[in-house]
This record gives sequence, C-alpha cells and structure tokens, in this order.
Amino acid sequence: MHFDDRLATVLRLPPSGDGLARIQFKQLVDILGRAPNPREPSETVEAGFTRLQELGRQIPTADRARLLRAPLQAMTNPRLLAWLAQAEPDVACAAIRAARLDDEDWLALIPALPVRARGILRHRRDLPPRVEALLSRLGVRDRALPPAAYEALPGDEAVDIDPAPDFGLGPDLDFEPDPEAPLPEEPRASFNAPTGNIAVDQDMSDDVLELLGMDTAPPAPTSLSDWAKARAAQQHKDLQLKAANADHSGDGRSGGATSGEAGIGAIVRRIEEFRKARAMQGAVGAAANADANAPRLPLGDTAPVTVRLALAIDFTTDVHGRIAWADGPYASSVIGLNLPAAQDGGGNTQDLAAAMRQRLPLRSVRIAVAGAPAVSGAWQVDAIARFEGGGFIGYCGRLRRPSPPIAPPSAPAADTAEADRMREVLHELRTPANAIQVAAEIIQQQLYGPAPHEYRALAAAIAGDCAHILAGFEELDRLVKLETGALPLDEGECDLARVLAQTVVRLRTWTEPRGSSFALTSDPSAASLPVRVARAEVERLIWRLFAALAGSTAPGEALELGWLARAGMVCVTVALPSVLAARDPDTLFEAVAGERGQSLATGMFGIGFTLRLAVAEAAAAGGMLQRIDNALHLSLPALTVVNAGNSTSATFSP
Repeated sequence: MHFDDRLATVLRLPPSGDGLARIQFKQLVDILGRAPNPREPSETVEAGFTRLQELGRQIPTADRARLLRAPLQAMTNPRLLAWLAQAEPDVACAAIRAARLDDEDWLALIPALPVRARGILRHRRDLPPRVEALLSRLGVRDRALPPAAYEALPGDEAVDIDPAPDFGLGPDLDFEPDPEAPLPEEPRASFNAPTGNIAVDQDMSDDVLELLGMDTAPPAPTSLSDWAKARAAQQHKDLQLKAANADHSGDGRSGGATSGEAGIGAIVRRIEEFRKARAMQGAVGAAANADANAPRLPLGDTAPVTVRLALAIDFTTDVHGRIAWADGPYASSVIGLNLPAAQDGGGNTQDLAAAMRQRLPLRSVRIAVAGAPAVSGAWQVDAIARFEGGGFIGYCGRLRRPSPPIAPPSAPAADTAEADRMREVLHELRTPANAIQVAAEIIQQQLYGPAPHEYRALAAAIAGDCAHILAGFEELDRLVKLETGALPLDEGECDLARVLAQTVVRLRTWTEPRGSSFALTSDPSAASLPVRVARAEVERLIWRLFAALAGSTAPGEALELGWLARAGMVCVTVALPSVLAARDPDTLFEAVAGERGQSLATGMFGIGFTLRLAVAEAAAAGGMLQRIDNALHLSLPALTVVNAGNSTSATFSP
C-alpha cells in the first residue's frame, strides 16, 4: 500500500528564510492543488492551508504571482482556488489561469468567487458551455458591446445555481445567495462608434492584460491576432499615461482622437510588414539563398546584392593578343584585355606570349583578370590562331573558370557512424547525470544552506549512484573508441611479470577471506617479461582482467596462472572460474541483460562487458585476448625474445 506523506514532510520543515519560504509556498500550492476534497476534515490539510496563509503574509505579492504562473501541475482543488481568488489581483489572475476544474466544481465554485475574480474568469476561452451560461446569468459579460439577448445553447440544460459551498474561507466570506431571486435587468447599452483603438474599444483592464501575459512584455507576434493583442497592450499603457498627465480640457479629447488615428495607421503598417515577411519566407527555395531572402527589419537598409560570376566567355583577339570581340552579357568587361599581360605565372606550363608569337594553340593557360566583380579572378584560356588571306589576324577561343583541383583519393575511412551515434547518446546521458550529481552534492554538503539529515543521507546515496553510472559511461565510451580505432593506447615498455606480481598482491584482500587463490606456475618476481606497451595501459588491462576473474571465483577455488614468451609475443594463461567456464564460448564476452556488476572492478554492465573491454584493450595494444577451452589467453607484443618456460607449479595466495 502506498501512503502519500508529501504534505506532512513539507510541513515538518520550518520556513527559516525567504528562500525556504518561497520553496515551501510552491510545494504547498502544488500538493494542495492536486489534493482531492476529503469528505471528512483532515488535520494535515488544514495545517497546510494555515501554513499557506502565514507564507502569504511573508512573501510579497509579485513573488507569489510569479510562483503561481509556473505550476508543476494543473490546479484541480476548488478550495485552494477559492482561497487564492480572494488575494491580490496579480495572485488571483495567476491562480485562475492555472486552474483546471471539472464542470461541477466550476458550477459550485463560481457563486463563491468575488465579482472581480468572475470577471477575470470570463476571459478564459476554454470554459464549458454550462459554466459560461452561469457566468452570463450572474451578470458577468465581456465589457464590449453585449448581444441583444441571451440565447441558450442548443441542447443546454438549465443551470441551477446552488448555494455557495463552504470552502473554508471564514465566516466573513461565506454567503447564501437566493437562487430563486430574479436577476436584475441589464441596462440597455448605447452604441459607441469604434475608435480604431483596440484597448479603448475592448476596455481591457490591467487584470485582463495580466491574465493574457501582456502587461509588461508583449509576446513576439506570430499571427495577426498576436499583432492586435500586442498593439492593444501598448495602446492601453499609452492611454493610462495620457490620462495621468492630461487635464480635462477639450484639447485632451482631440488629442485622443489623433492618437487613435495614429494607432490605426501603425497597426496597418505592422500587418503589411508581417505579410511581406511571410511572403518572403515562403519564397525561399534553396538553403544557400536563405540568408539573402530572410525578412529584414524596416530600418532603411537594403539587402546585399548577390554578384553572379561569369563562367565562360567566347572571344577573338587582334594580332597583339588584345581581346577585340567577346560574346555574352559580360563582353564589355573583357574587351580590351591584354592576354599576355594577364598571364598568371603559377601552374602554367606554356608561355602565352611566346606561344602567340609562334602562332601555337593555347591549352589551359592560366590568366588573372582584375576588373568588374563578375569577371574578376582566375581564368584559363583555350584558343587557336586565325588566318585570313594567308596572314595572321589574331586568336579565337574561350575563357573558362578553372575547375577545382581534384583531391587525391584517400584511404577509405572506417565506418564509424554507429560509434559516433553511440558517443552522442553517451554525451546526452552524461549531461543529466552530471546535473543530478552536482545537485545531490550541493544538498549533501549544505552549500546553499542547512538541510535535514534525512535529505543529506538521500543526497549522498544519489551522488554515489550517479558516480557509479558515470563510471559505467566512461567504460562504454572507452570500448566504443577502442573498437573503432579512435583511441590508440600509449606506447612505451614495461615488465609484465612485475605487473602480474603486484596485481596478485593487491587482490589478496579479496581472495584470502574467501579461500580462493591463483595457482602460479612460477614465481613472477623471478621472471622478466618486457612488453612493448606503456606501463599504465598494462596495469589497467591486467587489473581489469584479474579483478573480474577474482570476483567471480567460488570460495576455495584456485585459478591456474602461467606465462611464456615465443614468436615475439608474451602469452599469459589464466583458468576461468567455474561459473564462467560453464558459459557458452560465444556469450562469454557479451553483456547479459539484467546482470549486475560484482563488487570488484566489473563495472555496472557486468562481467561480460568487462571481458569485452579487456579484449578491445588487448587488440589496441597489438595483442589479443581469447578463450581456449576453459582458460583465457592474453598475448602482448614483446620487446625482446624472452626464453621463459613453465616451471614447477607453486600456489600463491594473493
């Protein structure tokens, strides 16, 4: 059975400061806002409302309204809404905007609300028809031109106004309306000609603007209705400023009319700018031209002119190599160009001036043109000599833009798309884990203030779990990089025999209480097994492998360990524990779903993942780790050929 003790937990903490008071106010609103109305009085709920009243007197109005504008969940408790509706206008607006009640709750609550709160509620557009009908019967209407007569919605049932329920607001706020009493007739509204000022025509009050979220910062316009709302808010502020400074003379009224006319013109201009911007956005076809076609602010500047480069020009020259005729729209920019003088010395195998003197064909001769932007830059010339009546009259040919250099074919890159996706996933997972760990450490170390010991204990456990998770992410990232070749191991040299001896000694604290051990074929301190791998990498690999095997041994189990050097490789052989030897050879190096890591260096993904990571590290070092029968064989590249054979077996309890 699950008991919800969140409210009692919050009430146990005293609001000792302004920050804690705001946090507790937010927590109480969220908890009480979702709490159902109990049939019998609850001491905890009453204590919660009492604490809310105390906090309401302590926290400023603006802060309470700000906390109510961003609720963690919708407010469904009518009693809490009725209490908040009695508060200041800012708080009441925020509470009514966050409320999500059922039809029956609305019908029971509305008669108990103050008139101001009913007027704010009337501007919500998501109310059920029965609730809107009740508001209309109570005389709450939009403060614009009302309809001639109220017409009942088709299929609508008659709404009975029950006496106001008791929401615990105190004797001064409870009242008993008479549902049979006739409603007062509405005075006949006189027709007022629209002024063009939305704020004046709709008579939008400060409370309504606050409810719409446009009191201080109008939202960025995204549609015509948003343009109108934003403009209405601005006009409303202008009218308030003028009313405060202007006197009651006739000049003030004429100035208001002029302001209304100016407001209409501003709205028309903004709507036209909005339409133009939308049209320009829809006309954007290619991504390359997106910046040029983007909507621009009406600041008087002009869009940059895009220069289209000429790609090819046909031409003829005179006998001196000067262009006398050209074809195309860029002809005027190249006529008169002296080709021999424009030759670019870089990358040319043919002297253009010498070739023209000998009347030789021109093949891919590079020139550089300085002139109009459309023709400036590098060109290549292909032309042949022209003769007429036996005499040389010049060259005819074509100017072309040189093609980009062809890059030499590179070696095919390894398919690392899957590895890149995995690293992206790990990065996305690290971010929230780091954030949770930091928050837990802040609470545990009380960096921002005192915290209860229960919270500190939970925070310490959460920080430890996050550290364990982040360590697992590091191992997974290392495996991905090793298997794709993105992480080479450090080069160096070390004595593998000494690393083996140190690792066996370090594991003694684990294996001795269990009675397990490693049965070595010889004393590792008397052997020399130099390998061509950095010592830090070898220590990491040997510790990962041997700690995983030692953690899987049964009590009293001994694992045979031996080594030898041959063919430029140093080979280490260690027997598998019985629990691992029983596994299928194909699944030994695979992570088993649901397998939890042992308490000794197997990580959060289990023994299979740890052995697979050891395989990747051995392969990156130039060796291998494989299973042969019921033993693991580790091979690493040797520095020199070492003649070391297996000696008599000796048992060392690590």
